[in-house]
Amino acid sequence: MPSLPPMTLLLIVTNAIAFLLQSMVGDDVIAPLALWPLGHDFQPWQVVTYAFLHGNFTHVLFNMFGVYMFGSDLERVWGSRRYLIYYMVCVLSAALAQLVVSAVTGAVYPTIGASGGVFGLLLAFGMTFPRRMIMPLFPPIPMRAPYFVAIYGLLELVLGVTGSQAGVAHFAHLGGMAGGYLMMKLGVRVRPPMR
Repeated sequence: MPSLPPMTLLLIVTNAIAFLLQSMVGDDVIAPLALWPLGHDFQPWQVVTYAFLHGNFTHVLFNMFGVYMFGSDLERVWGSRRYLIYYMVCVLSAALAQLVVSAVTGAVYPTIGASGGVFGLLLAFGMTFPRRMIMPLFPPIPMRAPYFVAIYGLLELVLGVTGSQAGVAHFAHLGGMAGGYLMMKLGVRVRPPMR
């Protein structure tokens, strides 16, 4: 099995260290670094820092598993610099989507987690490796990557519109995918390896 490419490894290690620091310091570190809606608690740096905080071990574990699963191959194809730019654009577009949704709905709660960046990686994986098969945990049916991306994106939209899964920033996930799609179409020009 090939070793992790450097930027993927750095993202995973950085998120793990941030989670350990969170565990030691407690909620005091979350308040100024989480993404708050526009207003008194919002600070500009939060559009980046929120993506390195997580609510619990399962949250950080699944997000970093996504970075490993989808990011490793993308970094090998694109290179570390382009990969990091892409990931950070997805993080920023996820934050923007969450800020817009918060402003429209009047919700006043902080957002944390790397999911927006991970959803952007998922979209890029499906576009870059259209023939690659993915076996989701549920349902355990193998499917091509683009179908998996489409189903996951549609599920996020339904859950976001219906509000049936409280405490999850579904529109931030979709914002990460949207930013990733724009980058794939406008900024990240790579020849898909078709595998």
